[in-house]
Amino acid sequence: MIVRQLFDPDTSTYTYIVADPATREAAIIDSVKSQVDRDIRVMEEMGVVPRYALETHVHADHVTGAGELRRRLGVKVGVHKDGGAECADLQLDDGDEIRLGESRIRVLHTPGHTNGDVSYLIDGAVFTGDALLIRGCGRTDFQQGDPARLYDSITGKLFTLPDDTLVYPGHDYQGLTVSTIGEEKRFNPRLGNGRDKASFVELMNSLNLDPPRYIDVAVPGNLRCGT
Repeated sequence: MIVRQLFDPDTSTYTYIVADPATREAAIIDSVKSQVDRDIRVMEEMGVVPRYALETHVHADHVTGAGELRRRLGVKVGVHKDGGAECADLQLDDGDEIRLGESRIRVLHTPGHTNGDVSYLIDGAVFTGDALLIRGCGRTDFQQGDPARLYDSITGKLFTLPDDTLVYPGHDYQGLTVSTIGEEKRFNPRLGNGRDKASFVELMNSLNLDPPRYIDVAVPGNLRCGT
């Protein structure tokens, strides 16, 4: 599949455009509302036909552009059924497949950062949202966060993918763009080298992080698909 990675510097959010090379049907993953004009322009320049706006979860750090993309382009919005976003056209579940021409996007339910987190699997790559980051993982201290569930999602589902599977995260704060499952199994300081669940839970529960800047507007806005 064709993959394009786009970046929002204000929230360090990655947005992805994935498209079937034969039919040019496309999905956009984790759009940012302030970047919708850019995203539409890029898709036009790529010559793709947008069909879906997919969310890896209900975000707390930015407002999604999914609703605006639906209004302007007629795409269907997809969010996991446990996310609470009743505005979504597709209430996704583990194992669902989204068809783009001759290609497929498979939904992997990977809760823990929130209870509605999903990762999107294509041939050779996985879009992990805030579940698995490059040399890190999503926080678990709000929005139904659960470090034990996150550990199970990453080690029991994502880390079972082939080692050469590309990892495209939802955010990065160090300028890194892509990793692999094998690299994260070896080098991720929170999960790598066989860290057990108990020590992971202890680590995550000891973090003392400031709340996301836009949480007060992002969460309620994203429960309405950003509209």
